[in-house]
Amino acid sequence: MNTKAARGQRDGLPMPLGLQGAFEAAQVFVISALVIVVPLAAVWFSGGFAEKDMSVIARLAGKFWLVMHGVPLELSVTTGPSSASVQNGTFDLLPMGLVLVPFFLSWRAGRRLARASYTDQLWQPLLGSVLVYAAAGLATGFVCNSPGSEAPLLASMLLPIIPAGLGLVVGARREAGSWGRLIGVNAADWIAKTSQDQRWAGSYVWAVARSGFVALVSALAAASLLLAINLIVRWADIASVYQGMRAGGIGGAALTLGQLGFMPNLAAWSLAWSSGAGFNLGAGSAVTPLGTAVAPVPPVPLLAALPTGVLVWGFAALAIPVAAGMLAGWWFVRTGENHFDEWLSLKVRQRWLSLPGSTLFLGLAVGLVAAVLACVLFWLSSGSVGLGRLTEVGPSPFTAALWLGAEVGAGVVLGSLAGPWLEAARSAAPQLSRRQ
Repeated sequence: MNTKAARGQRDGLPMPLGLQGAFEAAQVFVISALVIVVPLAAVWFSGGFAEKDMSVIARLAGKFWLVMHGVPLELSVTTGPSSASVQNGTFDLLPMGLVLVPFFLSWRAGRRLARASYTDQLWQPLLGSVLVYAAAGLATGFVCNSPGSEAPLLASMLLPIIPAGLGLVVGARREAGSWGRLIGVNAADWIAKTSQDQRWAGSYVWAVARSGFVALVSALAAASLLLAINLIVRWADIASVYQGMRAGGIGGAALTLGQLGFMPNLAAWSLAWSSGAGFNLGAGSAVTPLGTAVAPVPPVPLLAALPTGVLVWGFAALAIPVAAGMLAGWWFVRTGENHFDEWLSLKVRQRWLSLPGSTLFLGLAVGLVAAVLACVLFWLSSGSVGLGRLTEVGPSPFTAALWLGAEVGAGVVLGSLAGPWLEAARSAAPQLSRRQ
């Protein structure tokens, strides 16, 4: 897929492509496992797990590796002498920061495999990689399962290949430069066979999809900034929790690394909070811009930054998704792909009627795209910690996405209406400066 491949040369290790893919997958598995093993081993050597032997720590590391890939753990705890005192639950809270580790490692591996393969050969190393990674997940689940904490073997085999497989495909696509070179299908040739109306419709839909993505990313960035400011303001409370835990230097570092793995989750929760829907920290709890009502939470330092009580100005956070929608509406105007407005203006001669109609439709469409993307994000960031009240952690995906989509849609309407005037002002400014 590169220049060397075009000359009949392959860039990569001198081995069969399937075996090279297997080698890359094994490398991803080892490095991603070390991300878990090294901090746990450091805590163990410092005496943090004095009552455990090394085999227990190794199994714990394997379970953390499975959790990092989204594999749920089935938990059971006995609190009394009878079978009625057994509590069962499922831990399925995905650390979205840690899942990026196998993704980016696989992304790097996908680029190397693409350099070593022709277009019609890429399936061989990709298949080898997926099979080896699935086998690694199955073996990890089989070896590391223990009474009271078990991972389903089928999920252990299939779920880890999702982030790894996505990373391989994205990396190969990045190296190939286009999907046509990657899979041998040229999208430009297919588009050339369509009619002009179909191309206009496709351009409009693609611009709407990108605008929805712009709105979500903008809102998430603003919510992340809000989260960072809140952590800085409440840093004294966070530090007091660290001091109360007395974890030591190594234990505190390991705890910090674990919390960093959940920072993307907290950013998504902050986005749900800014939409007005809020999020849960346990059954029956609510953290919203209007106030916080939660029972005592586990001694996790970052949770000390939760807003408390009634927030007088909390409703101002709703401006974040509206402002993101305005930015997306302006961005859509700048693409010049508003073909639905052009079509509607031909069908409806009254501009005072066609302009509001096309603008409202645009706001609905972009808001729907942003809501769908946000629903996936909220679903990935939420889950269950397993036992007790913390079986509902994170935002309600559908409710929070509905709030966010409505607010983004309203912002898109405002941004798309203001876009032409903003663009006119931008184009008039250079002309005015040249005259002066």
